[in-house]
Amino acid sequence: MSWTAWTHTLLRVVTGIMFIPHGYQKFFGLGDKAAIDFGFMTIAAVIELVGGIMILAGFMTRQVAFLCSGFMAAAYFMSHAFNGPAFHIILPILNNGEKAILYCFIFLFLCANGPGCCSIDGWLAQRKASR
Repeated sequence: MSWTAWTHTLLRVVTGIMFIPHGYQKFFGLGDKAAIDFGFMTIAAVIELVGGIMILAGFMTRQVAFLCSGFMAAAYFMSHAFNGPAFHIILPILNNGEKAILYCFIFLFLCANGPGCCSIDGWLAQRKASR
């Protein structure tokens, strides 16, 4: 197996691991952050927690990554883009939106390229092909 396949898989796994705590934090609180009240942020918590687990496992990767990519784009424009003066929209470091943008494009990559190796999607495809 090539280095490309392994680094692709590593990107998916690390992204899932890093995304899960965002949802966990919203549901249960984490560190100095309190749990959220139920409402709009509940949808965000479910997408982050369940989506992160599914990305980590490589299950329905393309579909979940598409959903998460759109969610992160929406999160950027709803929560970050318009914080501060007008020019902050093009300078994400000034509006704390760099994580949302990075997640958006990593998920877009996973949507376009699939889960890589060592995934439930790959195992299911292999199982289907052997029938």
